[in-house]
Amino acid sequence: MRLKDRTAIITGAGNGIGKATAELFAAEGANIVVAELETEAGEETVAKITAAGGAAIFHQTDISDEDSVRAAVGAAVGEYGGIDILVNNAAAFVFGKVEDVTDADWHRVLGVNVIGTSHCVRHVMPVMKSGGGGSIVNIASVSSFIAQPEFIPYNASKGAVLQLTRCLAMDLAGHNIRVNAVCPGSIKTRATDVHIRSLGLEPEESYDEFGKDALMKRMGEPSEIAYGALFLASDESSFMTGAHIVIDGGATID
Repeated sequence: MRLKDRTAIITGAGNGIGKATAELFAAEGANIVVAELETEAGEETVAKITAAGGAAIFHQTDISDEDSVRAAVGAAVGEYGGIDILVNNAAAFVFGKVEDVTDADWHRVLGVNVIGTSHCVRHVMPVMKSGGGGSIVNIASVSSFIAQPEFIPYNASKGAVLQLTRCLAMDLAGHNIRVNAVCPGSIKTRATDVHIRSLGLEPEESYDEFGKDALMKRMGEPSEIAYGALFLASDESSFMTGAHIVIDGGATID
C-alpha cells in the first residue's frame, strides 16, 4: 500500500496508460479522481476501481479549459480533503508534416499537451502547498527527445512537456513538491491503435512491426508505464525531481 490514504488526480484516466495508472494507484491505497473528457470511459474506470474495493470518483474534465480543471480540483478537495499526487496523462495526438498541420491542429495539441498540463499544475499547486507538498508525474514520451518523421506537432508538444517538468521541479522544490516525468515508447493503447489505422494498417497485425525497434522486440503494455508512474508518485523516489524515466524496451538506447 505505497499510496495509502493519499489522493491522486489522474487526467485522461478513461483509457490506456491513464486507466492502468488509476487502477494501480487505487490498488496501492490511493483515493482516485478520474479527470476524463469522455464520460462513459471515465465512469467505467471508476466502476472497475470501486468493484475491486478501491475509492474513486469521476469528474468530466477538459484540461484545455481552465474552468474545467478548476472544478475538478475543487471536486477532489471536496471529496477527499486534499491532493497529494497529480498525474498529467491526458493528451492530444496530432501528427503530420509542418506544411500539413493547420492552426487548429497546433492549437489543439498545444492547448491540451502543454497549456492543459500547466492548467492542472496551476490549480493543484496551492492545494499541495497547503498540504505540505506532493508529487507531480507528467506522462511525456520518447517523442520528447527524439525526432520522428511526420510527427512535428506531437513531438514539439511532448518536448515542451519534458522542459516544463524540469522548470516546474526547480520552481516547486522549495514547497516540497516533486515534479518528474515518464517517457513511454510504443505502448498498446487506443491512441496507438488509431495512429496505426491512420496508416492503413490493422493494430493486431502491426504490433510486431511497431515493436521491432525495441531491444525487447515488442510493444509495451499500459501497466508497465503505470508502474513507472507509481514509483515517481511514491516515497520510493523521494530524492528525485526534475528527472525523467524512459520506459521503451530499449528502443532509444543509442
